[in-house]
Amino acid sequence: MADPSSQSIVIDAAPADVMAVIADFAAYPQWTGSVKFCEVQDVYPDGRGETVHFVIDAGMVKDDYVLRYDWSDDGAVSWELVRGQLQKAQHGSYRLVAEAGSTRVTYTLAVDLNVPMLGVLRRKAEKVIMDTALKELKRRVEG
Repeated sequence: MADPSSQSIVIDAAPADVMAVIADFAAYPQWTGSVKFCEVQDVYPDGRGETVHFVIDAGMVKDDYVLRYDWSDDGAVSWELVRGQLQKAQHGSYRLVAEAGSTRVTYTLAVDLNVPMLGVLRRKAEKVIMDTALKELKRRVEG
C-alpha cells in the first residue's frame, strides 16, 4: 500500500453534526460532485454503514467499488477497500477534533490502482480528492 496523504479543514459545527453528515451515505449523491450512486449494503447494530457501495464519475476517473467502514468512539471513522474496478487498495479515515466551537476534520487517504501510476501523480490525485471532499463536506455541514 502506498504512503497515505493527509489534509485538514475547520468546519463551523460540532463534531457530532459533522459525523452525522459523513455517516449519511444515502445523501452523498446530493452534495458530492463525483458520487453518482451510494448504497449501504450492511449496517452495524447502531445503524451506521458497515459496507457501502459507491459509483463515482470524476471526469476521467470512474470507478465502482465497495468500502468497509470502522466507526470509533473517539471521533474517527476509517475504511478499507473490499472490491473495486479501478482500485486495488484504498485506506482512508476522517478524524474529528473539537476546537473552540468548531471541528477540525483531518482526512487521510492512500489509494493503489490497478493501472500503473507514478507516485507523484498518485499523491497529487489524492490531494485533489481530499481537498474537494473536505470543501464539499464543509459546504454541506455549514450550508
